[in-house]
Amino acid sequence: MLQCIVLVNTLVIVMKKLFLLLAAPLFISSNPYEKKKPKKDSLPNIIHIFADDLGYGDLGCFGATDIKTPNIDRLAKEGMKFTSFYSASSVCSPSRAGLLTGRYPQRMGINEVFFPESFTGMPPEEITIAEMLKQRSYATGVVGKWHLGHREQFLPLQQGFDSYFGIPYSNDMESVVYMRNNAVETFTVDQRYTTRTYTEEAIGFIDRNSERPFFLYLAHTMPHVPLYASERFKGTSERGLYGDVIQELDWSVGEVLKKLESEGLLENTLVIFSSDNGPWLVMEDHGGSAGPLREGKQYTFEGGMRVPTLAMWKGKIAPGTVAKALATQMDWFPTIASLTGTELPTDRPIDGKDIAPVLLGTGTRPDDSFLFFSGAELQGYRKGAWKVKKAYEGFEGNKWMKKVAPHDSLLIHLEKDIGEQHNLYRAQKEKAQALFSEMKNAHQKMGPLPESQVVLSADDVSHFTYLKSKK
Repeated sequence: MLQCIVLVNTLVIVMKKLFLLLAAPLFISSNPYEKKKPKKDSLPNIIHIFADDLGYGDLGCFGATDIKTPNIDRLAKEGMKFTSFYSASSVCSPSRAGLLTGRYPQRMGINEVFFPESFTGMPPEEITIAEMLKQRSYATGVVGKWHLGHREQFLPLQQGFDSYFGIPYSNDMESVVYMRNNAVETFTVDQRYTTRTYTEEAIGFIDRNSERPFFLYLAHTMPHVPLYASERFKGTSERGLYGDVIQELDWSVGEVLKKLESEGLLENTLVIFSSDNGPWLVMEDHGGSAGPLREGKQYTFEGGMRVPTLAMWKGKIAPGTVAKALATQMDWFPTIASLTGTELPTDRPIDGKDIAPVLLGTGTRPDDSFLFFSGAELQGYRKGAWKVKKAYEGFEGNKWMKKVAPHDSLLIHLEKDIGEQHNLYRAQKEKAQALFSEMKNAHQKMGPLPESQVVLSADDVSHFTYLKSKK
């Protein structure tokens, strides 16, 4: 009997140990405090390549015949081309704020561009794509133009990015430097090699992070003026220096794609290509082309805010797809959240919409409206194929901004009139007034907006005025 009891106890102990051994993974995986590390192949890498002042008519896949862009065209051939894609603004800093946060820049008071003299920037409490992706343990990096404030509290490392290299504002501004992370690396910048330098930095980032999911924001300085191309590309296009610059950008895209292929990462990487706003037409042959669109940078006509945009994700996005419906730069924030299983912030409005169904061919964008702001002023509204634009008094032009004639209130059917040449306001006044009413309501729903941030104050030159008065 005693032997039987001992045997039973022994069996119970063995069974308990066996149960604990088999059940251990269940207990471990159910620990709510454990940080789960996702499999590498379960999360896509994301590369967003952002050109500066690139026009709608500057790429082969958007109709350019005098500039060769085979690598960028490959993104359209093997992925999706968006033909009605909008920047959040017609100028640089607000556009970038909208892209990285998924919010209209007016919510942050970012209505103008920042300068080297600026003591302001994108508020640190804003949540960027990079900060959001930290939920999923992404490596995050910026290479190129930041232009959201260069004081330390506004730099990328304080906005969720692990690394930064580039020129922190526009290349025509004073004190052009290369910064690395939070410090100036060199005060000597030969802009002939800026595109090449950014490309090398981008490839280095991919190389260092090839074993984990990553988000790379590659924000090129070009083709913002002053234009520079390296010797290898000068004289290679049929559109002068501007075309040469674009062809070097195309080479850069090709190098990134080659790196992804060599690392076996291309099929698990969403590659996005776009521009921050339309072409700077006042710069003439150094300012790019809006193609069939009206006007360019600094204006809320289509040429200022409709930008060439492409997305390639092999095996996920059907090759050669054309998306004609409205989408915006702000959409990438919720879209990336959707594609990576990341939670969106719930303590603030997100203006962008999830276009993952558009990319994957499973649905449409859940909204077809967009507000056109010029600085803090709401000037226009699009709903479906229709666009209304408030009357404009015109601008006589200066060396920074193109002359534009005044116009009455506009009603445009964009699917029939992409160039905004035929005003239907008088013929369909009720339609126009209904759209203006929708525009007003959408603006009011945004709630109170902050005052515009101070980006620059005037010099006090009274001492020179005094000296001149003595002569």
